[in-house]
Amino acid sequence: MKKKWYDYLWIYEIVYFSLGFFNILFAWLGMIDFLLPLCLAIFGGNKWFCNRLCGRGQLYAKLGGQLKCSRNRPTPRWMYSKWFRYGFLLFFLAMFGNMVFQTYLVAAGAESLKEAIKLFWTFRIPWGWTYTAGTVPDWVAQYSFGFYSLMLTSLLLGFGVMGLFKPRTWCTFCPMGTMTQGICRLKARDFK
Repeated sequence: MKKKWYDYLWIYEIVYFSLGFFNILFAWLGMIDFLLPLCLAIFGGNKWFCNRLCGRGQLYAKLGGQLKCSRNRPTPRWMYSKWFRYGFLLFFLAMFGNMVFQTYLVAAGAESLKEAIKLFWTFRIPWGWTYTAGTVPDWVAQYSFGFYSLMLTSLLLGFGVMGLFKPRTWCTFCPMGTMTQGICRLKARDFK
């Protein structure tokens, strides 16, 4: 089967995380992975992003499948159960909401800029070299640090479940996949 341009989007994931390591402002590119799936689900009524354009899923498939970095064991049933997927989505949205609130506080001048990446929403990793203060408003940098933290944490969670189970196990409970699936179901009801 002939490869299409979107079969190489796993490279985008590597480039995205590499650029963010050197300049945190590149974290804003991650908004593509955040907004595009929602737009395609809302206007297209399908999960085309998840099935074709998700560079993260492609990266897991490449590393876990082709490069054999996965134990390739069956995904536990509870990971793709409705209660876990929607529970993880709510947790993810709470963390995203907290990040937006922190950005608001910085924009309002009520709190100082936290130049740190947080892994698993807990462990602070100061990557101060990734941002030169004063180049953009502090709230832009705050959002960058928060969003990159969220994206990096979810990437590492995906690597973890990729190693333990099937390569694309992350896709079974990915918050974006859960949201787009919900949107598609709602749209399908509207057309009945």
